[in-house]
Amino acid sequence: MKKENKEAELDDVRPEEIEPKKSWLKDLLQTVLMLGLTVLFCLAFFRYVGQRVAVEGRSMNTTLQDQDQLIIDCFTYRFLHGPERYDIVVFRLKDDPKTYYIKRVLGLPGETIQIIDSKIYINGTVIDDPYAYLGGLDHFSAGAAADPITLGENEYFVMGDNRNDSIDSRFSVGPVNRSQLIGRAFFRILPFKKAGNIEPARAAE
Repeated sequence: MKKENKEAELDDVRPEEIEPKKSWLKDLLQTVLMLGLTVLFCLAFFRYVGQRVAVEGRSMNTTLQDQDQLIIDCFTYRFLHGPERYDIVVFRLKDDPKTYYIKRVLGLPGETIQIIDSKIYINGTVIDDPYAYLGGLDHFSAGAAADPITLGENEYFVMGDNRNDSIDSRFSVGPVNRSQLIGRAFFRILPFKKAGNIEPARAAE
């Protein structure tokens, strides 16, 4: 008889009487903490992993167009390795850190680069140049690279794909130091019809 009464008593107990209700203050603090962590994550992502940039100008035609919106990979060059040949990189100018340029890497640290008759020579050997757009012309200026340029330990030679409409390492920009690099352009988000990984085909001339 006593056993039956105990079971009845247990049946009458409601969950809220066993587990006290969470206070609204605790819920608020949890929400604020989650929002704070989300903001910190976003800031860290755009500082160290990916950053959104907009292309301005025609120097990367026809691979990239004016006003294309891109995501650049800020992680790889910071923590893993430097650029590889043909990477599209975003970098700061030496004399104006607030100004960003976007170009393609042609020469790597320690290499000697020279441009002769619109052909790019690396250490005396012509390299493939599949992304060059000449805008209807049959040549492009060698600029400072008319004479051999030997790159330093952390220097890169960069050029715009639109060879005749680009200020790059041939001119006032000069070789780009690794410390100037922000990241590698790898994904286009706008315009939507061109959204996706940046894998340019050979430009029509």
